[in-house]
Amino acid sequence: MEYLIRLSQVHESFRKAEILALAVLANVEVDIVEYYEYSPFCIVRLQDEAAARTLIRRSILSHAIYELWGSGTTYEELHDQARDFSRPRQAEYSTCSFKFDIDSYQAKRSPSSQKTLIESFDYLPFDGPIKMANPDQRYCIFEEFEKKAPTPRRIYLGRWVGGSDRDSIKTYDLKKRHYISTTSMDAELSLITANLTLAAPGTLFYDPFVGTGSFPIACAHFGAMVLGSDIDGRSVRGKTDRNLVSNFQQYGLTGRFVDSFISDLTNSPLRGSRLFDGIICDPPYGVREGLKVLGSRDGKSKEVIFLDNGEAAHLQARYIPPKRPYSFEVMLHDILDFAALSLVDNGRVSLWMPTANDEEVKLGIPTHPCLEIVSTCVQAFNKCKSRSLPCSVRAADCGLGSRRLLTYRRLPEAEVRGKTPISHQTREESNEEPNGVTADDLNAFRRRYFEGFKTPVSAPSGPHGNRA
Repeated sequence: MEYLIRLSQVHESFRKAEILALAVLANVEVDIVEYYEYSPFCIVRLQDEAAARTLIRRSILSHAIYELWGSGTTYEELHDQARDFSRPRQAEYSTCSFKFDIDSYQAKRSPSSQKTLIESFDYLPFDGPIKMANPDQRYCIFEEFEKKAPTPRRIYLGRWVGGSDRDSIKTYDLKKRHYISTTSMDAELSLITANLTLAAPGTLFYDPFVGTGSFPIACAHFGAMVLGSDIDGRSVRGKTDRNLVSNFQQYGLTGRFVDSFISDLTNSPLRGSRLFDGIICDPPYGVREGLKVLGSRDGKSKEVIFLDNGEAAHLQARYIPPKRPYSFEVMLHDILDFAALSLVDNGRVSLWMPTANDEEVKLGIPTHPCLEIVSTCVQAFNKCKSRSLPCSVRAADCGLGSRRLLTYRRLPEAEVRGKTPISHQTREESNEEPNGVTADDLNAFRRRYFEGFKTPVSAPSGPHGNRA
């Protein structure tokens, strides 16, 4: 059976990935029959209505799903299909109350034009009353126009089957949240990321860069148990009545919040076992300030410092541990290494990272022998630059034009037997770790940012276009 999904016209490159992720969550087979990145209509083939409702009910980038009664490039084609489709369903729908809606994409119709259009379907076997509020059945005529075109490019007729979870964006709007920071991920992107990572009841999710908790809150909304950590204890502790825990209290999600702790990814107190169903994060890019991890700058251990009272300095409540510069590129590999060691079979990790076009600096997509790339989605801010996965203020602060959200699946052990994650220590021993001690030495992206992404000056060309 074919169904029409009415998509939202935002984050277009995320929409197909979300549909496929929701199919995995719902354990339904979905065949995408017709999909165009900038069209608000997607045609899918599903087993039945129950599968359609299950697929759409937690979607963030869709409005609703409809049973497809017909389609065409002209109304004559649509009417022919609608007549044939409705005949065997006359007994089922003939006495139901109903209403008609019109959804004209990139066009407007006057009330009189809408009435004429609806009345052209008077051949449908509907004898029940028309009810504008809470009818038994809702039908919609969809028109897709090219910009400023006099007639629609494509027309559909559908019967409403189920709605999405898009209204939850308003519930978790950052403007209404008690505790946020400049890097808090907006509600829509947090929820989308949770969907792509398959957050659901009975799963355990972890955010190693938790901040104010945007991702764990989104995962908890979908039923997952969540925990997080951050190298900056101030972001987790917040103030007395406004902190990470208070955000969960605001939404009544404290029952799904396991705990938070202060740590960085390279010095984690978590035991090395595969216990997470999902890892979800928006790591820092090290632009406004250089990336850092716990440790001394020279990499050597230091002697314990004792205070005048004889107590060790590092055991004091207000002790601030030393930090050393950290490479952005190494951080990406460390995230994947950690995911490979911590995810259950078929568990997912989603991470945001900056991107840039070929004229600036190009960051490749990191890979790992134990992880399979499931989807790559790009959020564009302008025509110049971009990065994967949107962060509210961070992107603007960095001057980025886009960013990308990468989602990986942990391959089952049988498929990766003999392959082991490349540990941080192994990379250091193999000289794969970038050399240097300053933030700019270790972070090419940060260095290029402050250089203005300048294109290197080419050597002069000869008279025939060859370099002299």
